[in-house]
Amino acid sequence: MSSSAQALHSLHTITDFVRWGASRFAAAGLHFGHGTDDPVDEALVLVRHALHLGHDLPPEFYGARLTDEEKGAVLALIERRIEERIPAPYLTGEAWFAGLPFHVDPRVLIPRSPFAELIETGFAPWAERLEIHRVLDLCTGSGCIAIGCAMAFPDAAVDAVELSPEALEVARQNVARHDVGAQVELLAGDLWAPVAGRRYELVVSNPPYVGDAEMARLPPEYGHEPEMGLRSGTAGLDVVARIIAGARAHLQPGGLLFVEVGNSAPAVAAAWPELPFTWLEFARGGSGVFLLKAEELP
Repeated sequence: MSSSAQALHSLHTITDFVRWGASRFAAAGLHFGHGTDDPVDEALVLVRHALHLGHDLPPEFYGARLTDEEKGAVLALIERRIEERIPAPYLTGEAWFAGLPFHVDPRVLIPRSPFAELIETGFAPWAERLEIHRVLDLCTGSGCIAIGCAMAFPDAAVDAVELSPEALEVARQNVARHDVGAQVELLAGDLWAPVAGRRYELVVSNPPYVGDAEMARLPPEYGHEPEMGLRSGTAGLDVVARIIAGARAHLQPGGLLFVEVGNSAPAVAAAWPELPFTWLEFARGGSGVFLLKAEELP
């Protein structure tokens, strides 16, 4: 009898299937990091989605028994996660970021940036003395950072720039979903080009920053994401260099530039030794985000 057939016969409750799915994921050596960081949480996301249940499911429901049809739906989703190595948010079509749900699919990267913590705190303490009137999000992808900033600064206008037409379609869906179309302007183009002449108190970016060597080492799950959103030249610094070069001209006096560069942080620090980077620390984990003030930029 196959593993799935045994599960169909032997497992009955939501808890049963979460435990079984987690065991299967761990045995298969899957990679976690696209919204969850362990096999139990990954299994829980997929089981709830297959059963059309929200993330706020009361604990007493986890002992509820499944129908055979529901069991089949859960098993099919778990099998796809293992066999195709598709990250859970692409299977469910949804990812959470800064406390908000976003539609995601393979046209955009899955939101997982520590920027969520910055957004939830209103970029404190760095932005506390600034009056934020205009915010720019470069390489917006799904629009999650731009929309999060709109929520954090409800009186600010937010520009969101994206080069990929496919990603912009997803961002438009999310802007409509959160009803921030009057506040967030989506702009098609390459980095600074669509915002020529505009200045901001806050510029944020989670750009491509993966170099060739790191791309070759990425787990299979990352192969489902758009390479355009990950790869940035041999050393991973091509886009970051252009952001640094153009930032001063687009920041108001006292303005702030926040950029995520992930594992490329040591390479960034080595490439620009003259810049006084402030490397941020996060209570919920994550690293590789720097801050530069307008006056510190070339």
